[in-house]
Amino acid sequence: MTLYPKLIMDALATVTYAGTKKNLVESGMVADSPAVSAPQHDGEPWRVKVVLEFPRDTDPFLKSTVKAAEAAIKYHCRQAADPGNSGNSGESGNIVVEIETEYKSKPRPEVGKLLPQVKNIIAVSSGKGGVGKSTVAANLAIALARLGYKVGLLDCDIFGPSMPKMFEVEDARPYAVNVDGRDLIEPIEKYGVKLLSIGFFVAPETATLWRGGMATNALKQLIADADWGELDYFILDTPPGTSDIHLTLLQTLAITGAVIVSTPQQVALADARKGIDMYRNEKVNVPILGLVENMAWFTPAELPENRYYIFGKEGCKQLSEEMNVPLLAQIPLVQGICESGDKGQPAALNSDSMTGLAFINLAQSVVTVVNRRNREQAPTKIVGVK
Repeated sequence: MTLYPKLIMDALATVTYAGTKKNLVESGMVADSPAVSAPQHDGEPWRVKVVLEFPRDTDPFLKSTVKAAEAAIKYHCRQAADPGNSGNSGESGNIVVEIETEYKSKPRPEVGKLLPQVKNIIAVSSGKGGVGKSTVAANLAIALARLGYKVGLLDCDIFGPSMPKMFEVEDARPYAVNVDGRDLIEPIEKYGVKLLSIGFFVAPETATLWRGGMATNALKQLIADADWGELDYFILDTPPGTSDIHLTLLQTLAITGAVIVSTPQQVALADARKGIDMYRNEKVNVPILGLVENMAWFTPAELPENRYYIFGKEGCKQLSEEMNVPLLAQIPLVQGICESGDKGQPAALNSDSMTGLAFINLAQSVVTVVNRRNREQAPTKIVGVK
């Protein structure tokens, strides 16, 4: 039996790479000419070495492609050794195939070394949906940017992303940039905020039917494979409740602190307690920066001095005293907040309005409690919970 590089290349030309729908040779994935080493002594095997280049180390088709390439090489070698046979002769079976992998993009940094230029990571959470958490997160990010800080905002709600609409960038499509040898997603920037959401990558009218593992992997990509750059505040708009997404965030990032959003309603406050308990769990130990009482009261536009406590009065204030955490802000229920969010022009853009001023005050409160937290408490550690 005699083996030669062209035979190996012919074998690789029969293997389709799912990422391009072309074979490995056409896809330009064979990094060097295959190396073939003949046996030096009786009983030693032929050795074939191939180097395949993949786009990145997280390529979902890597393992299957390598396995298919190895099988194709062995099959073609058997056929070359014994064309008229089924390819099971003893001589043709004495082949060792070694496939090395290289990557066009450098590997993703390991957990613990992600986002080295980000100073503070703030999780905006709520125990239940419908309390205006995303509205608070969007306006907090914009208000911080208006105060002169470098801000990033990650929409962590994989199944119900809302940030593209709130920022009026639903048609935006992030592109890739090469940074220090890595192909990274470039966040969309608007109102001084760097923004990423799974909503940029899926059709807005299509339901995201993913299992938990797919959702968490997508979230990790938005964190680790994006060019967030230097940020003073990285705001995480988390989904309601406690879920795989929250655990993934806690296992991926050292979160500086959490801001809990609730309405004054007792049902919402009960769930807010669960959210606080999640972060205070001894295995998590993320500081609670404070509470935001959203929809604290209703003020009609024609009667700006009137307050109607539709969902109860000062429920979050009572909870803050009970849980010994600051009450960062009370945001009124004003029709303009909803309208401005739907138009992609969040209320924080207008600091002359009552609601705009409320969000500016919230941002200033967050800056104050974060600075105090960083002075008085040790940095948060990434959670090791399985």
